[in-house]
Amino acid sequence: MRLHILGIGGTFMAGLAILARDLGHAVTGSDTKVYPPMSTQLEAQGIALLEGYDPAQLDAVKPDLVVVGNALSRGNPLVEAVLDRGLPYTSGAQWIGEHVLPGRWVIAVAGTHGKTTTASILAWMLEQAGLQPGFLIGGVPENFGVSARLGDVQGRTSAAGGRMPGAAKNPFFVIEADEYDTAFFDKRSKFVHYRARTAILNNLEYDHADIFPNLAAIQQQLHHFVRIVPPSGLIVANAADPALTETLAMGCWTPVERFNDSQGWSARALVPDTSRFEVSWAGTSQGEASWTLAGEHNMHNALAAVAAARHAGVPPAQALAALAAFRNVKRRLEVRGTVNGITVYDDFAHHPTAITATLAALRARVGTGRILAVLEPRSNTMKLGVHRDTLAPSLSGADRVYLYRPSDLGWDLGTVVQGLNGRGQVHDSVEEIVNTLVGEARAGDHVLVMSNGGFENIHPRLLTRLAEPSPAKPVRRV
Repeated sequence: MRLHILGIGGTFMAGLAILARDLGHAVTGSDTKVYPPMSTQLEAQGIALLEGYDPAQLDAVKPDLVVVGNALSRGNPLVEAVLDRGLPYTSGAQWIGEHVLPGRWVIAVAGTHGKTTTASILAWMLEQAGLQPGFLIGGVPENFGVSARLGDVQGRTSAAGGRMPGAAKNPFFVIEADEYDTAFFDKRSKFVHYRARTAILNNLEYDHADIFPNLAAIQQQLHHFVRIVPPSGLIVANAADPALTETLAMGCWTPVERFNDSQGWSARALVPDTSRFEVSWAGTSQGEASWTLAGEHNMHNALAAVAAARHAGVPPAQALAALAAFRNVKRRLEVRGTVNGITVYDDFAHHPTAITATLAALRARVGTGRILAVLEPRSNTMKLGVHRDTLAPSLSGADRVYLYRPSDLGWDLGTVVQGLNGRGQVHDSVEEIVNTLVGEARAGDHVLVMSNGGFENIHPRLLTRLAEPSPAKPVRRV
């Protein structure tokens, strides 16, 4: 079958493209301004990407089925052409639910924060236990090098080199369970299509203000997800999150194990940056872990993964041992380079809670070194001003803050600068930010760039400029 994917550059849809290709389908896709790591992943996988949404693309690829990403809406010329021509179409989440997940033991990771990291940790724990899981993750886990794979599935090899559909030898499939809506024609959250047997509920905060009017609306969607977890399954829930407690009180028919709970799963940091910690279940130690990640939020992500892995048959001690070789996901405090003693990081943080956690993790790692935080307020929720009052406090862990002002921002960033007490500044272009950082950064500084988009390739641009010789900044090899 020929599948054409609209919005193929998104983290979810790019992973879907790999799974579809490995099931033997011919896969193409359309998108605009695709950026790494998904652009490079698609290129490496040999999946054709057509720029833009010209209806003429349908004549070129002649799809049997169009898979529509949730970033596409009515008015998009390709969407309109698909509807006008009466072509078969579906959503990405529905296609996954119908063609990849049947017969699998689905382990779904839901929550406002930490889905990508937790899903990556869990997939790695299962991999190290010899279970060869399939997965679909909204990022690229460094241990695997791709955001999606089918896993060890029985069946003959297709002409394209992938596995054909069949019963799973090792049925586990880890999926990032996103609460965002499914498609313009299906306003349910994507995760209702996944029919999880094991579900992690990491946390719950108000987000996605472009589609949810309030937190209660997200809780209702999460309740729908909880309603379809079978009685033989397991829900692993964060006991420290009151919004999750409220959601489960709406009705739950599945056993629940709670983490961040002295009566359930708990973790205790053994060093200040939490790169070594101990895990306990019901007050009994299950072992210790040492890894390269930092921050309490990552320790809690790992704790949830240990609980879910145990449900899949992996003993906690074995799951914890796997963390020693775990490598983080791209764009999660990823070091992009060090020039003249100045280290530049890339991080996906775009919500005040995530910004706070990322800065705290970096501070625990670098001690008294200066942190220069660069933020692009790119998400729809951020542009609507929902986080106007909490953004400045979330950035308090940085020594200097450089805010990018996009042209479509619906509020004044000056309120954030005022809250930073002289440590913040606003810029109208990436070039302006780069120029300022080149003049202000010095050896020993840590430049943390936070955005959920490509941010106009700021990282290589900054590293290139920092490496340029100048009378005030001679080049040193590091």
